[in-house]
This record gives sequence, structure tokens and C-alpha cells, in this order.
Amino acid sequence: MKGRTLVRHGKEGLKNIGRNGWMSFASISAVTVMLMVVGVFLLLILNLNHFLESVEEDVEVRVYIDLTATEQEQEELRNDLEQLDHVESITYLSKDEGLDQLIDSLGEDNREVFESLRDENPLNDAFILRATDPQLTEQVALQAEELNDIDRVDYGKQVVDQLFKVTNVMRTMGIVLVLGLMFTAMFLISNTIKLTIVARQKEIQIMKLVGATNGFIRWPFFIEGILLGVIGSIIPLALVTGGYYYVYNNYASRLSLDFAELLPASPLSLQVSLILLAIGVFVGVWGSLTSVRKFLKV
Repeated sequence: MKGRTLVRHGKEGLKNIGRNGWMSFASISAVTVMLMVVGVFLLLILNLNHFLESVEEDVEVRVYIDLTATEQEQEELRNDLEQLDHVESITYLSKDEGLDQLIDSLGEDNREVFESLRDENPLNDAFILRATDPQLTEQVALQAEELNDIDRVDYGKQVVDQLFKVTNVMRTMGIVLVLGLMFTAMFLISNTIKLTIVARQKEIQIMKLVGATNGFIRWPFFIEGILLGVIGSIIPLALVTGGYYYVYNNYASRLSLDFAELLPASPLSLQVSLILLAIGVFVGVWGSLTSVRKFLKV
């Protein structure tokens, strides 16, 4: 297609929005409202997923070393652990460090009681393992149990299993919710745009009867659909990203927990903006072209 023709189609598509003021306004409003809802829920779901990932990353496997193991046997055990599948990192925790952690977790009231254990520390030295994927924690623990010079392996099986069940359910529900909202938005927006095109069926039929090709008729509507999607996306993009920047800059510290915090406004806002813009353009083009196609058969 020649550049001049493309410019002509672009001007025609822009004029069509002005000529059909109220219907164009209805289409843009539909895009705006639905993308606003999708954008808000998308931010919520992405932050929920980040929160779940942060919780899962705290899951670890503690391999307690046999009290009779020598330094050489401990080193051999470490080498064996490094050879296990799906092990991302290994950290050595001495029994003195383990006692410090225990005392800190019990609080000041019990500190004096447990401080007396330092001379004859009954705890085991341990290796702390983290899996490449938190969901593989149990698999790593089962492999570690087969090695020598191990007193026991602990990863909180019941708690971890329940945690992963909850996180998987929440993640699935979030994905289903966002996809459902997206499809609902696409359906409502495209139908509103179709009404705009249906109102101009006589115009399309006349162009067809005087010899205009299908491509010549489609292009202005194609560009019009893009413009409707882009214009309808501007307000949601501004409000959703601007609102998130405001919340992140002013309330991030209050909303954050010890093990999770809000996703940084950048690049999250850019990612959400691109998704919303893509949805807006897609449904605008889809609604326009599927409606025009009905009237090209004269």
C-alpha cells in the first residue's frame, strides 16, 4: 500500500470518529471503564503473586548433621548435598548460631535460661538448603535423607504442603479472575464498537456498490478501531499507573510486611500500561473488522 493511500485511510478513520460522535464516545467510554477495572485487578493479582513468591522463598530444608560426624565427614556431606538435583544454595549453620537463633526467637524473657546451654550446647550443626523452585522443596529433602552422617532432615512437611496448596489455589483464582475480566472487557467493548459500525451499514454498502474494494473499505475502520482503543486506554493508563505510583511512594512502607512488600512502581507500571494498551487496541480492531465483514457481502 502506498504511503499516500495509508495517510488517506488514517484521515478517514479519524474523521469517522468525529462524524459519529455519540457512538464513538460510547465505544471509548466502554474501553475506558473496562480497562480501568482490568488494570486495578491486574495490579492486585501481580502483587498477590509477588507476595506468594516471597512466602515460598522462605521455605528451606534443614539438614541436621550427626553429632558424631567429624569435620571431614561434614565436608563430604556438604559435597554430597551440592550434587543433589534442584539445590540452589547451601548455607552452613553451626550449633552456636543455631542456639543464637533459638534464643532470639524465644524472646528476652527466656534468654537467661537458654544462655546456660552455651557451655554444653545440645544442638546439631546443620546445612540449610534452598531449592531452585520452592515447589521442589520436598523432593530435595527426600534426596538429602538418603545421605550419610545425617541426624534428621526437617522442612516442616505439613506446614509446607499446606502452604503450597493455599498459594497454588490463590494463584489459580487470581489468573482465572484476571482472564475472566479481560474476556468480559473484550466482549463488552467489541460489542459496543460493533454497534458503531452497524449504524453505518448503509455507508459501507454504498461504497461496495460503487466499486470500492474490501481492503479500501476495511482500512479506515481498522485505523478507527486502533484509535478508539488507544484513546479509550489513555485515561485508565493515567489513573491506574498514577494511582499506583502514589500508593507506592506514600504507603509502601505501611503496606509491606516483614517477608513481602509491594512490587516497585517501575517497571510494573510500564508492564501494566503495555498490557492495557494492547487489550484496548486489540478489541478496537477486532470489534471494527468483525462488524465490517458482515456488510462486505452485497
